[in-house]
Amino acid sequence: MDIRDDLKLIAEMVEPNSRVLDVGCGDGALLDYLAHTRNVDARGIELSMDGVRQCVAHGLSVIQGDAETDLKDYPADAFDYVILGQTLQAMRDPRGILDLMCRIGRRAIVSVPNFGYWRIRLQLLTTGRMPVTEKLGYQWWETPNIHFCTLRDFVVLCGEMNIHIEQTRILNSAGAVTSRSHSGLANLLGEQGVFLLRRA
Repeated sequence: MDIRDDLKLIAEMVEPNSRVLDVGCGDGALLDYLAHTRNVDARGIELSMDGVRQCVAHGLSVIQGDAETDLKDYPADAFDYVILGQTLQAMRDPRGILDLMCRIGRRAIVSVPNFGYWRIRLQLLTTGRMPVTEKLGYQWWETPNIHFCTLRDFVVLCGEMNIHIEQTRILNSAGAVTSRSHSGLANLLGEQGVFLLRRA
């Protein structure tokens, strides 16, 4: 199965035979991958009806819903893992979403794009315009991203929320892991980060 590089890393962090909720699961590619490679009880919540239809057509257990309003209805520790891939920056209340994820899951896995990546910084410096990259391919006026953060911003937020980062994977533009630490030059050289989290 061919899925995004960050999704493969997320899948590696998930223990086999666990209960998983994928928040904003899109077309269900990660859920399908997890079900077939990790034998998980895979569930999803997706805002788009088109995404829900695609998931259901592939036999996946997905409901239509808005994470920002519907996650609060899930009981504590309902899942072993709650996953949010490349979506946190598009949420109205990222802090609230992180809090809910860590309440309803024993662990949370989050992947985030790094707006502190050197190519983004250079593009802003040299053109004076909001950057557009292969991974962040939107003009400023059409982007779904409403909270631009760097990897360092995300790490600081986790610290303020008393969320422990158990694992870190920093990816470069080719999708290869360049670091297993969020310190040092990761904030400059990493295009995206994948974090395994739990309540401290």
